[in-house]
Amino acid sequence: MFTAIGRNTFSFLGYAGEVAQLFRDTVISMFVAPIRWRLAFQQIVEIGARSQLVVIVTGAFTGAVFAAQLFFQLRGFGMESTVGSVTAVAMFRELAPALTGLMVAGRVGAAIAAEIGTMKVTEQIDALRSLGVHPTDYLVVPRTIAMMISMPLLVGEACMLSLISAYLVSVPLLGVSEPHYLRNLYQWVTLFDVYKALIKGFLFGIIIVFVASHEGLKTTNGAAGVGKAPTEAVVISSLAILAANFILTFLLNIFLPAGSS
Repeated sequence: MFTAIGRNTFSFLGYAGEVAQLFRDTVISMFVAPIRWRLAFQQIVEIGARSQLVVIVTGAFTGAVFAAQLFFQLRGFGMESTVGSVTAVAMFRELAPALTGLMVAGRVGAAIAAEIGTMKVTEQIDALRSLGVHPTDYLVVPRTIAMMISMPLLVGEACMLSLISAYLVSVPLLGVSEPHYLRNLYQWVTLFDVYKALIKGFLFGIIIVFVASHEGLKTTNGAAGVGKAPTEAVVISSLAILAANFILTFLLNIFLPAGSS
């Protein structure tokens, strides 16, 4: 048992060190090497624009279901007018960033790992090196820039659609008083909640792109390795997002107290 624990611990530390080294190389490349903006814009379209549908649907239905459940639970206490504020706070602070991160990890993380992994096993990355092009500059930096721009916007879209769907379910459908609904919403939702959502989305995007890129760059064993890399990227990035969400909840509430606006 102790051998297994020690082996897994060292394996985790080694993996974290490899991802950290890739992060360091990427940051250095952003300031030293010329940025390939054409590739970055292509990745913004691939990562951001083409992920909008799944993010919008996720945010809209999550907000609608959350609002409906709150209404049925709070109706007996005469507190149904708080449905909007509670839904908004929950979506901004926790649900929208986490769910958006998980959906993007499943869609984009797998694609990044598969694309880079295919280039690795077909020796295209070795060809880049032979031409004097560093793989990090060409493959990782554009995707990192695209993810840094796209993820906060996707989280914002998820939050916006969740608010709209919660309003439509609560006021027209379930008959909650609109003035009381909006008053509680304006009273309890502050810029702090918006900041928290955007910060979490930004950091979750960083996790996704570096885990997926690392899995692609270390791909071996031909077609079998290409098939394994996306699965590993999705699983590891999803678990990392859930763990990071827990840590960020404490850190953001310490450095950005609820009274901030």
